[in-house]
Amino acid sequence: MASSTTTLLLCTNQTLSSPFTNSSLVAKPSQLFFQGRRNQSFKVSCNANNSGEHDKNLEGVDRRNVLLGLGGLYGAANLAPLATAHPMRAPDLKFCSRAEINFPKGPDVPYSCCPPRPDSLNNIPYYEPPPMTKLPARVRPAAHAVDEEYIAKYNLATSLMRDLDKDPTDPRGFKQQANVHCAYCNGAYLIDGKKLQVHQSWLFFPFHRWYLYFYERILGSLIECPTFALPYWNWDHPKGMRLPPMFDVPGSSIYDTRRNPHVRCGTIIDLGSFGEETKSTELQTMTNNLTHMYRQMITNAPCPLLFFGKPYPLGTDPSPGMGTIENIPHTPVHIWTGTVLGSKLENCDTSFGEDMGNFYSAGLDPVFYCHHGNVDRMWNEWKQIGGKRRDLIDKDWLDSEFFFYDENRTPWRVKVRDCLDSKKMGYDYAPMPTPWRNFKPTRKTTTGKVNTDSLRPVSQVFPLAKLDKAISFSINRPASSRTQKEKNEQEEMLTFNGVKHDDREYIRFDVLINAEKTVNANELENVDKVEFAGSYTSLPHVHANHNSCAEGSSFQLAITELLEDNGLEDEHTIAVTLVPKAGGKTICIKGAEITLEACEVLAGS
Repeated sequence: MASSTTTLLLCTNQTLSSPFTNSSLVAKPSQLFFQGRRNQSFKVSCNANNSGEHDKNLEGVDRRNVLLGLGGLYGAANLAPLATAHPMRAPDLKFCSRAEINFPKGPDVPYSCCPPRPDSLNNIPYYEPPPMTKLPARVRPAAHAVDEEYIAKYNLATSLMRDLDKDPTDPRGFKQQANVHCAYCNGAYLIDGKKLQVHQSWLFFPFHRWYLYFYERILGSLIECPTFALPYWNWDHPKGMRLPPMFDVPGSSIYDTRRNPHVRCGTIIDLGSFGEETKSTELQTMTNNLTHMYRQMITNAPCPLLFFGKPYPLGTDPSPGMGTIENIPHTPVHIWTGTVLGSKLENCDTSFGEDMGNFYSAGLDPVFYCHHGNVDRMWNEWKQIGGKRRDLIDKDWLDSEFFFYDENRTPWRVKVRDCLDSKKMGYDYAPMPTPWRNFKPTRKTTTGKVNTDSLRPVSQVFPLAKLDKAISFSINRPASSRTQKEKNEQEEMLTFNGVKHDDREYIRFDVLINAEKTVNANELENVDKVEFAGSYTSLPHVHANHNSCAEGSSFQLAITELLEDNGLEDEHTIAVTLVPKAGGKTICIKGAEITLEACEVLAGS
């Protein structure tokens, strides 16, 4: 435990104002960032300090006029309520077993992920965040903008958490906290005979929000600083598109030796990373990143289930389908930061992507919590965009439960319904500009409409046994020339059903609308074009059976906006192109279709 003298030093002179009371921190239109010149490359220095040396590389970039009011966020889609379903229960620790790296058929995790059992497994109470009036405001800062005092505080707290690992029965220890993610994500928990997986479903956002909530409270308690807040990795802004410098200091408590070496030295992150280095310039990578953010936060997420992920009630199979942000950029950030699959590691014969690049080990890298801080922030940002972007109201989601220990080693059950408002939980995010809000692609690489008569129809392409090369096909729409009222009421959805692949590998394929049949290989690196609809990605965690495509998750893209931008609103038949980026030989897809879906949140049962 830190001494009282150290605690007083670290808890005074807070440099962050609270957004609970200070409206002056709200970003002004002039702060929002750029489109930029496409042929410019940046020079990266390994000697840059934490005071913003890297940011000087951006000074020559043209700024873009940005409008705060987005408006015209077209009608959204959703799924019909399940007829009979139940909320997911909190795991019963009596049924926590050995986790598998790629459940249900992969090798065992080399250690037990199961948390220490509480003294009594009966009647574990429900947790509710204390009233805001009784809580000091915790303001999570952007990681690239913190000062030396904050870095010292964060390192001390993490060091003290690592010291708790000496007692394997202490659930607050760093490794035990990392094991929480392993247990929930790699098949250690069995509920009603089925292994629990909180990814690729509507449990993704609330689980990680509660996870960071207790992790943050534990860190604050160790340095006796109740206002301590985790940083967030601001990868959605150009100034944050690098590994935050404080995590790149060898020997510090928040450094991880197993990160991929390419993340060091101020390298620009690729939010569409699929395990290989891209050939794009730094400026083009930033442009691609902002395009991904626009597509995932706006184009492809006009309604709740597209953003949160598919329903995952009690008794159903795991991984029914991920939401937009879990897909990109969440998964690529993990891939970009973890080791190369199959490489050799110290004390590890073959890498499974450790640490960040595999679910079982992700929590062993302190930057995981910084990464998920920004993922959690995207939940708040998405709701602020407006339209029909709001939390689900289905009781099977609201009443789903998780299990955690708090800073006093007290076990708790928590519900989704109690984590919908981060401010009511006692924390918020220091504001940063969100340039992706006005980064709608305008560049077209196709002239006019692709001749769909020259393409095979969808019925002749699917089921698809593998995706080892780019393929194009024609597909009919359920309606054309729709009015604005019709668009507001129903979103047009392109859905790929029965998507299966070998989840021991990194997976990504891109989807293009109205793209030329012959796709230029160099052009594939760039996604800032109106034809780009979105990408499917997957992090290694679940081994799939590839003998049949009868089952599998679905992948949906909202295409109303894309049809408008490509001048296809009056066309009955359109061209779709799939471009494999990684793992294509193991991908199989049962079918594809375009449907119209109502823009409403699920009704409560």
